[in-house]
Amino acid sequence: MQKVRLFALGVLSLGFATAAVGQNYPTKPVRIVVPSAPGGGQDVIGRAFSQKFSEAWGQPVIVENRPGGGNNIGAEVVARSAPDGTSILLTTVALAVAPSLYRKLTFDPVNGFVPVSQIMSTYLVLVTHPTLPGTVKELVALAKANPGKLNNYHIGLGSGLHLTSAMFRLAAGIDFTDVIYKGDGDAVPALLRNDVQMSFLNPTAVVQLVKAGKLRALAVSGTTRGGAFPDVPTMAELGYPDVNYVGWVSLFVPAGTPRDIVNKIANETIKTVRMPDINDKMPVWGGDGAGTTPEQFGAKFREDVARYAKLIKQINLPPAD
Repeated sequence: MQKVRLFALGVLSLGFATAAVGQNYPTKPVRIVVPSAPGGGQDVIGRAFSQKFSEAWGQPVIVENRPGGGNNIGAEVVARSAPDGTSILLTTVALAVAPSLYRKLTFDPVNGFVPVSQIMSTYLVLVTHPTLPGTVKELVALAKANPGKLNNYHIGLGSGLHLTSAMFRLAAGIDFTDVIYKGDGDAVPALLRNDVQMSFLNPTAVVQLVKAGKLRALAVSGTTRGGAFPDVPTMAELGYPDVNYVGWVSLFVPAGTPRDIVNKIANETIKTVRMPDINDKMPVWGGDGAGTTPEQFGAKFREDVARYAKLIKQINLPPAD
């Protein structure tokens, strides 16, 4: 009996210690690892949130860019970091795709992290050169009449652009030729030249060109209208409910991070997302504000891991190294 009481006291003391860790966090500088180059969308979001976190916590919060490897280089840096809340990963749905896409990962994309909070939901917009038909229905008819002759841009196998294109190919029963560029900086001029006729792109890359009539926006991949293209229909509205790519930008910490620290980062994320000067920028950043609890985002993350595993199998995408 005495041993049981001592054990219970030990658990109680551990609980107080964990709570104290969370209350005092952070006691030293924190880094937000962004697995993309400076100046990109993830980097801009990371810097906005790092400033807000630093102001709230009274500690330096810096952004550390670790681009490359389909976001995997930066992810591995955080997965191998101390689980004390001083290393936070800001990444995209690419982390949910990684388990099915790569066969030689040196970290565990699922069990190597604790999902903290979803900052925002993102979507893609289907754009075409203005000489092409003006509706998705007409585009599908043109593609069926000319199999393989339309060029479609994406940034690489397993990317959101690629997977959304694959959803469209399957749902519409059409074929087109995939053309890969390093990024939007090369692809958008190709669209303007009509070297590439269509692409699912980040809204921020093309919104001004669509407004100027230099490109045409046919549909968005999200489940609802909104963001930078409030008048453009969803693919579901047009009869393609399976073309429903909804990405995200979210925060993760290494597995083993104390729950109180996870909750504190999540709570600050939710508060930051709701700040008017941050929330108003979400459409400019290509999406809508989220701000979720660890439980909510953890469930979504697991659902996306399963969903993209199924899609990658459907399209027979071979694993990458």
